[in-house]
Amino acid sequence: MSDAVSAHVTSPDLSRLLDRQRTAFLRDGPPGPKQRRADLHRLKAEILKRRTDIVRALRTDFGQRSERESAIVELIPLVQSINYLIRHLGRWMKPERRHVSPYFRFGRAWVIRQPVGVVGIIAPWNYPVSLALVPLATAIAAGNRAMLKPSELTPATSAVIGKIVQAIFAPEQVSVVMGDSEVGAAFSALPFDHILFTGSTAVGKKVAVAAARNLTPVTLELGGKSPVVIEPGFPMKQVAERVAFGKLTNAGQTCIAPDYVLLHDSHQEVFATAYQKAVKKLHPNGYPGSPDYTAILNPHHYERLSGLVRDAEAQGARVIRLGSDSPASHVLAPVLLLNVTPGMAVMQEEIFGPVLPVLTYRHLDEAIAFINERPRPLALYYFGEKRAERYRFLKRTVSGNVTINGTLLHYAQDDLPFGGVGDSGIGAYHGKEGFMALTHPRGIYRQGRFNAATLLEPPFGKLTDLITNFVLR
Repeated sequence: MSDAVSAHVTSPDLSRLLDRQRTAFLRDGPPGPKQRRADLHRLKAEILKRRTDIVRALRTDFGQRSERESAIVELIPLVQSINYLIRHLGRWMKPERRHVSPYFRFGRAWVIRQPVGVVGIIAPWNYPVSLALVPLATAIAAGNRAMLKPSELTPATSAVIGKIVQAIFAPEQVSVVMGDSEVGAAFSALPFDHILFTGSTAVGKKVAVAAARNLTPVTLELGGKSPVVIEPGFPMKQVAERVAFGKLTNAGQTCIAPDYVLLHDSHQEVFATAYQKAVKKLHPNGYPGSPDYTAILNPHHYERLSGLVRDAEAQGARVIRLGSDSPASHVLAPVLLLNVTPGMAVMQEEIFGPVLPVLTYRHLDEAIAFINERPRPLALYYFGEKRAERYRFLKRTVSGNVTINGTLLHYAQDDLPFGGVGDSGIGAYHGKEGFMALTHPRGIYRQGRFNAATLLEPPFGKLTDLITNFVLR
């Protein structure tokens, strides 16, 4: 096993690597703000230096992925996040004064944010660069050491990530571990000080169980079916264009992609027409002819998505195919499904592809009830200008983040936390919340030369009773 990257590791190897990092953390103590900023600047510089390598590796792993789209959806959010962390970490690190009770008024109380130690990061395949390196940058900003497990399904990209880390960090500070699902299981079973996992709900549950054996805190960024709700009267052309953007970015292989649409039953055909125009506008060369359209990661996922469409069609859905598929290169053209019913397979699991089911409601309360009867989504999208209706909808639903009158773009807001709730995740990162998640709020009280507590020490007497009764009044 090399110092930073290994293709084949065993549980003892992983344990030794973790011990090495923890020993270094205890020996050296937490880095100051100057060192953290320097590490983040070096990480950013190495990412930009290897920009060409990154986008080429992504194209290799997906088979077809636009270099421009990779720069937009992977590198821009990543670099923006690093810049944001550099600007704000000094302020977040400052001790925070806390209130002292009048009975202890000569004392002082404050909170410092202490790095937790060694953070384990498990990254997914759909955005294998940003969803690996944004958590890593957050861990570094919080003063931690880190072990990173990228996805084995994107080996070319994972190799570039390994080279980036190896070029700038000593292995006792940051290490990258390569391997399959067995390595991933062993990785999640390590007694880290925190685990940050991004991936499916099914795997996330396994990670949570493994972490619980060590009482390791977790941040789980999962997925789910993120609905789009359209208020009657909202301009349908604008809705269709923004939903198409969210659905077709990375060919729908996005954890916060619009999963299905809920609209008034009188507007289904209007939406269908507008959506077809919006899809054509995004990729005028068609499908699979567009060089800017991403392929499905592999034949397994391509077949899974094709199966969802076949099942829906067999159960009576109207299938509108917005292009031609290319099975050889696993490019799946966008598909619109009308007359969808809740029992179809496409409504039973996260789609994670360019297939968009449309369901209808007669009253907004029906849409609210439909969402609330199902696992809480990672993202929620609401299109509408009626303030009272929008307020009622947001008040009566629970989800991760929300974008109003758009899709996806809440993710790009560095000052917003990003995370799910219930089946869509535990905890949040991005922005200040990421820093808080990977630090321990250490409360400190310095007792003054005098405080009222000394009057409540034995031997007890009448003065004790007077003070006790006064405080409890």
